[in-house]
Amino acid sequence: MSGMDLSGIDLTTEVVRSERLVLRPFTTDDVEAVFAGCQDPEVQRWINIPVPYTREHAHSYVAEEAPAERLAGTGTDLAVEADGVVVGSTGVHRIGQHPMGPEIGYWIAPAGRGKGYAAELTHALAEWALGLGAHRVYLVADVRNAGSQQVARRAGFAQEGVLRSYLAYRDGSRGDAALFSRLPGD
Repeated sequence: MSGMDLSGIDLTTEVVRSERLVLRPFTTDDVEAVFAGCQDPEVQRWINIPVPYTREHAHSYVAEEAPAERLAGTGTDLAVEADGVVVGSTGVHRIGQHPMGPEIGYWIAPAGRGKGYAAELTHALAEWALGLGAHRVYLVADVRNAGSQQVARRAGFAQEGVLRSYLAYRDGSRGDAALFSRLPGD
């Protein structure tokens, strides 16, 4: 479905670089950075993670969940490293699983915000996936998350519409998501 040609690509070790960032597989050394980033109320507001978020959650994500997705060939959960410091998490998900193509997601910890990292990594991952033959890449942002929608636009994504009742919130309610995409040549 994705059209991506992953022959010759080992997702367990694949690293994507941009001008200022290294997007690399997590290591157990990253547990504290993930734990700290996921304490932020804004990360908790927009990312569907357990709250409270414990070190055990961070360890499970870094050591089990992220590697499992890469091993399965369905995604790349990656640490966002700037100047040798992990400032967030990103990834290309649903590789080969969704007709809309692979999905890009991200969060940036407070210390890394306001520097353009989210737009830079989103652009880099879109270029990576499209360069491997994806017919399109997409991302969704809560309609209330103006910052994430601006990231999508700065990364060259176009808004296609709104997916009604797409997002599941922790309290059992649902919310709308703005849908953005990039195509080859955009």
